[in-house]
Amino acid sequence: MRIPVGEVIDFLEGIAPLHLQESYDNSGLLIGSRDQEVTGVVISLDCTEEILEEAMAKGCNLIISHHPAIFYGVKSFTQANATERIIRNAIKNDLTIYAIHTNLDNTLKHGVNERIAQKIGMVIDGILRPMAENPDQGAGIIGHFTSPMPEHQFLNHIKKEMGATLIRHTSLINRQIQKVAISGGSGAFLLKDAKKAGADALITADFKYHDFFDVDGDLLACDIGHYESEQYTINLLQELISGKFATFAAHCTEINTNPVHYFT
Repeated sequence: MRIPVGEVIDFLEGIAPLHLQESYDNSGLLIGSRDQEVTGVVISLDCTEEILEEAMAKGCNLIISHHPAIFYGVKSFTQANATERIIRNAIKNDLTIYAIHTNLDNTLKHGVNERIAQKIGMVIDGILRPMAENPDQGAGIIGHFTSPMPEHQFLNHIKKEMGATLIRHTSLINRQIQKVAISGGSGAFLLKDAKKAGADALITADFKYHDFFDVDGDLLACDIGHYESEQYTINLLQELISGKFATFAAHCTEINTNPVHYFT
């Protein structure tokens, strides 16, 4: 028996309800119908034209991405840019597109940051910036390693476990790293929260030049890259969906959608 898209959506939103997303976000069902029967799922960090091609090649009609395919206002469908082409091709080929973005960021259990903590072997202590209406949900997490480690060992450990090509970081602070704040994606806005929590280090991405000055030697800020910080969200979602539904296949994309390349 085929499962309707709506049943998959209800399952995901039971884990990461849409009301947890930030006001600027566009998570949820973006293209398609809740009533469409699922033939298969491709899970990705970004929804690109190549992801649509991959889904069709695999016989899948549902794409679940972390980042929304439609983020800004779209006023035409002339194929002038990638977003317009994705919308047109998805509708033309009867593909359904769903995004689970900052609502998954703001979820503790089965969330983006929990997966990072699991990858690096960190014990979670709680939410870094709890929501006023729900202190068990919110932005970022704070946790600790069972044993402290020297800064160079910490940086090597993070680089290896998170598959980072490189790490941009602030000056070393000459202390052991044990208490760590984590925010997948763009987390510079949580710097003050990390300091207030007494973190020795902050792991995140998209730090701007002046953000590094704002650290002011209070902790070790580590920018590991946006894609790198969130890439294991793909595996997280695949495991959740495969564990729940047995009537269709859920595939992790085979395409690396990271738009950033490094010349070293």
